[in-house]
Amino acid sequence: MKLALNIAQIVVSVILVVGILLQARGTGLGATFGGDGNVYRTKRGLEKILFRSTIVFAGLFFILAVANVLVPQS
Repeated sequence: MKLALNIAQIVVSVILVVGILLQARGTGLGATFGGDGNVYRTKRGLEKILFRSTIVFAGLFFILAVANVLVPQS
């Protein structure tokens, strides 16, 4: 059981890192130096799906981390 939780946590963490990196790809330092004047912008389409799935995977990672601590070693 502990091995399955460890593997699941590794897989979810890799997916979470990839999701975060895909979101940050469009936000460079250009906005810092006045390149992008949009202060508020709504998320649409794939960007919205990626944002929500990142939240879901972060929650799943947290649940797996707590379960990994609570499950005794066999």
